This record gives sequence, C-alpha cells and structure tokens, in this order.
Amino acid sequence: MTILSQLNAPPIYLICGGIIAFVAVLCVIFLIRAWRAGLALGMDKTKMKRAITASATFSLLPSVGILLGVIALSGSLGIPWPWLRLSVIGALHYETQVAQTAAEQMGMSKLSAAEMTPGSFATIALLMSICIMWGMILSVFFNKKYTQKLTVKENKTGGGFGDVAMTAMFIGLVSAYMGSYIGGFVSGKGRFTFMGDWTPIVVAAVSALVMPGFVYLAEKKKKAWVESFSVAGSMIVGMAAAVVLGLLVK
Repeated sequence: MTILSQLNAPPIYLICGGIIAFVAVLCVIFLIRAWRAGLALGMDKTKMKRAITASATFSLLPSVGILLGVIALSGSLGIPWPWLRLSVIGALHYETQVAQTAAEQMGMSKLSAAEMTPGSFATIALLMSICIMWGMILSVFFNKKYTQKLTVKENKTGGGFGDVAMTAMFIGLVSAYMGSYIGGFVSGKGRFTFMGDWTPIVVAAVSALVMPGFVYLAEKKKKAWVESFSVAGSMIVGMAAAVVLGLLVK
C-alpha cells in the first residue's frame, strides 16, 4: 500500500469529515440564531434573505482558492488532511509554506508523495496544527484588551494600527516568498529544470500583473463585487500560466 493510499484511507476520511461536519453544524446553529435575533430586533425578512443570498453567492468564487489549495496539497498529503485544514481554520499560504518547510527539515528535497513516509506526514501534520492554533488561544485571553487598545489608538491618531500591522506583515510575507524563489533561481540549483526554478517566479509575476486588473475594475469601474474574487482569480490565472509554460518547455 502506497503512502497516498494510506492518507486517503476511509478512516482518515471519517475522522476529518467528522470534524468538518461538526463545524458545519455549528455554522448552521449560528445562522439560525442570527436569523432569530434579527427577527427579534424587528429587521425586515426580505432584507435578511437578501443578505444571506448575497453572502452565499459571494463566498462561492473566493472558495475556489481553497479548492485549489486542497488540490495542490492532495498530491503529497492526501485529500482528507488538506480538506480539513483548509475547510476549518487554515489558510492556503500558511498551509503550503509550513508543509514545505517541515518536509525540508525532515530531509525531503520537496513536498512530494514520492519521499513521504508515515513519520514525515505525522510531523508535517503536527506542525501545521500547532503553529496556527496560537492565534485562537491568545485571542481567548487577550483579544478584548487588545481590541480596546486599537480603538483608543484609532480615535487619537485617526489611523488604525491593525491596518498598518497587517500591511507590514503581508509585505514581509510576500518578500520572503519572492526571496526564496529568486534565491533558488540565482543559486543555479536545477537551472535547466523548469519546474525547479522558473515556475514560482512566473506564477508570482503573472498573478501580480492580474491583481491590478481586479483593483481597477473594483475602484475605477465601481464593480465592488469583483474585489471578492480578486485573490482566487489571480491564483487561477497564475496557475494556468504555469501549466501553459510547462507545456511549452516540454
């Protein structure tokens, strides 16, 4: 039995599917409670239905990015585990980065089923879980006090520290990714192997060029709904560019 057969075994599906089902049930419970609370406040049923429909509609295309993440990771980690991670609390950029880093620390040249062992998967899955749970734990104890401080700073300065912090973190994250891509290319490792050096740079460049198009439509053409689809759309176009260039190299 191959490692992927083990990772896609029915018991793994049962465990991961059970957790996802539990979270889905909680979402339905909160939806029902929110509906009842809206009625108690005297809100218009028609407007509430429109809000639910709009939320469901605008959640569809952005979720394509999550599906792409599941597909990308399923080739090395099986389907159930990426499905669980990206359905409940994970983020695509986080899951892929931690999984790749953990794989390298386990002595694997890259995150792939060919080099995966049960021990490697256990370590990767453990790190993917532990590294992201601290946000929830710290929020339970410190989020209320932290939010109060942010509110005070915004009222005094007119600007939000949270916005600045998120922007700085995002720039740092992008810089780290681009640095690793460019470093791998400049180092000359696998210089003539398209999938080893060029693909990340090409995907990043194409996605970066597509994103301003969505911003232009949302801000200049007043098509605000496009903004919800910008990340997923850029990812799809970037991945399509990688496929096309891969075919050209062959």
